[in-house]
Amino acid sequence: MTRSELVSLILKKHPTLKAVDAEKIVLTFFDEISKALAEGDRVELRGFGVFSVRERAARGGRNPRTGEFVRVMKKKVPFFKSGKLLKESINK
Repeated sequence: MTRSELVSLILKKHPTLKAVDAEKIVLTFFDEISKALAEGDRVELRGFGVFSVRERAARGGRNPRTGEFVRVMKKKVPFFKSGKLLKESINK
């Protein structure tokens, strides 16, 4: 599902809402999650899951094209752990 598809679904379920407002709602939701993760916080949506940040250690790797050794620096990556209700709804 894309962001525009999500906006369309919101508009179908709430026909009195303007398209611009539905888009702002979706953008605000994703922006706030992104800001919280950038600050190192975790975002918990009960029943859906938890967004958090994990740190990957520096390591060595290989350039797949040349086979040359490449140093990969440590970095932070977003991580999502699904909640119990989400898992149950998928496995019905």
